[in-house]
Amino acid sequence: MIFKDAVEAVKDTTPVITQDTVVFGLLMISLAAVFYTSSQKKGFWSVFYKFIPALLMCYLIPSILSSTGLISPDWTSVGADGIVTESSSSLYFMASRYLLPAALVLMTLSIDLKAVFNLGPKALIMFLTGSVGIIIGGPIAILVIGTISPETVGGEGYGAVWRGLSTLAGSWIGGGANQTAMLEVYQFDQSKYGGMVLVDIVVANLWMALLLLGIGSSAKFDKWFGADSSSIEKLKKKVSEYSESVKREATFTDIMVMLGVGFGAVGIAHFGADFISTSLDGNQAIAGNIYLSFLTSQFFWLISIATLLGIICSFTPLKKYEGTGASRIGSIFIYILVATIGMKMDLRQVVDNPWLLGVGLVWMAIHAGLLILVAKLIKAPYFFLAVGSQANVGGAASAPVVAAEFHPSLTSVGVLLAVFGYVVGTVGAIACTVLMQLAATS
Repeated sequence: MIFKDAVEAVKDTTPVITQDTVVFGLLMISLAAVFYTSSQKKGFWSVFYKFIPALLMCYLIPSILSSTGLISPDWTSVGADGIVTESSSSLYFMASRYLLPAALVLMTLSIDLKAVFNLGPKALIMFLTGSVGIIIGGPIAILVIGTISPETVGGEGYGAVWRGLSTLAGSWIGGGANQTAMLEVYQFDQSKYGGMVLVDIVVANLWMALLLLGIGSSAKFDKWFGADSSSIEKLKKKVSEYSESVKREATFTDIMVMLGVGFGAVGIAHFGADFISTSLDGNQAIAGNIYLSFLTSQFFWLISIATLLGIICSFTPLKKYEGTGASRIGSIFIYILVATIGMKMDLRQVVDNPWLLGVGLVWMAIHAGLLILVAKLIKAPYFFLAVGSQANVGGAASAPVVAAEFHPSLTSVGVLLAVFGYVVGTVGAIACTVLMQLAATS
């Protein structure tokens, strides 16, 4: 009877469409519709896309499909016999593990490292500002929401909410590896961990949507910040001019070579990442060290090796393939990744646990407010604000997406900052957790 009651309490969340092949088709149709409508020079769509970036719609339409129950990144099915089955889509894994590293290689073929370094220290300052915003935002959010709903930020022992929030700090400064490290360090009750994952997904994706929305008004932000974006424009101009100088119509052979370079590098990156992460995972001095545990992350090494291979290729004749559309192919892969990220955003979940989500929203608001304040003080362009934030909150899967929306040549800036986030993620998360514990028990 107890088992039956437990099964009856499980909600069947099976979407209308569960086949990845069909879902992928829907996502591609959505992307095609966005780019077709955004290409219209007259009428309603020309006005619409003056205010709403096409990239935001590539993200938003899949989230609407997910929110209406048509598709879903993961779901629970309850059979007629009472058997509960957990299922999930593999599309995000495919896009982040296959297409993203290939995109990083193809989009860094034309990189000019000297010009990237000439962007100056403001990118790093904004990234570190974003990290500080997460560190101080957590305890402040606990104090704010604690005055309204004390039980939301309470709990004792391993069920204490501050322990669960430590995983958000790890995710929002570093990434998945840092998030896992915090779960291991503070031993949060894993039966309640799903609520923290929900806050992570909802709040982080809402903030990404706002950043994408702001890209359409980046010039206005730069003017208000008093920012000098000339170094960014010089880099964009230099890469564009190089692309024009080697531009030619791509032959079938060119396309096959570019795909071979991109996915060949993905194969090498996966091989190297698996070998390195497995080797380090067996090293107790590293795996057992919370500050170095991110080095056991396969995804960290995958992104790092793919980026390094792209940079190496930029010093070879392969660089000329930028003229046949290497970065355009990379951009296609990035947009597919965006669609799969949007698919993970279910707007219905916003009302499931409003006060815990409130903690996340207040937390993110402090992160955003501090970034805006510092950007105004040091006159940093909106590009550095957006990419610096996503290098923290979104990590290696999101920062390149935002950077590439400004220009494909800027993708590497997002990648480099996101990789740096892995390094400081655990230290920053621990500092944040100590403050959150003090705030929750004060």
